[in-house]
Amino acid sequence: MPSPFFVLSALMVALTFVTGMTDAIGLVRLGGVFTSVMTGNMVFLGTAAGEHSLSIAGHVGLAFVAYAVGAMCGARVAGRPAPDGRLWPTSVTRALTVELCLFVVFAVCWELSNGRPGAGLGLCLLATNAVALGIQSSAVLRLGISGLSTTYLTGTLTAVLVALASREPSREALRSTAILFGLVVGAAAGAALTLSVPRLAPLPLLAALLGVIALSSSRLVGLERG
Repeated sequence: MPSPFFVLSALMVALTFVTGMTDAIGLVRLGGVFTSVMTGNMVFLGTAAGEHSLSIAGHVGLAFVAYAVGAMCGARVAGRPAPDGRLWPTSVTRALTVELCLFVVFAVCWELSNGRPGAGLGLCLLATNAVALGIQSSAVLRLGISGLSTTYLTGTLTAVLVALASREPSREALRSTAILFGLVVGAAAGAALTLSVPRLAPLPLLAALLGVIALSSSRLVGLERG
């Protein structure tokens, strides 16, 4: 059986792949804003104020509010971090299942629009995806592992660079590197599919999230604390 550290790392990489794909779809087709990187959206908001762009400000505001709603809902479903003997509590899987349901709604609406949603539907899909990633962010926080995230990753990048500079590689640094790689691959896949085969864009993120839920629910995977 794979070690709990390896299994948890694989789950985190898959979730970060979902984040990368969703953000890329938002940037390319849903108003040019992030659905998870709220600090980046704050920069967009400042830029919109300087350029007097109500469109960008509206998209950023919607994404921010939707993400906040998702994060609060995710916190209620996933609960608070607690040393309960498992690295992956059942409540985290429940929260990710809610996220999956939101992405299914997104995929159905995306398919009905042939991957090219109009302005009104685009705003609804942007909000749906931001809520979904807000839930994911809170769910990962429930794991109670310091520095572990699948949505806001500047700190993750900094930790990797510090490990490289100090020449003290660790398995946590290797996991962080894999997580960053998952983000880039997800973003590349999301952008490529959205631009070339838009109707297929939601499928990889649905498959990755479904895989995370299935694996974390399997009794064959022992995610006990070491």
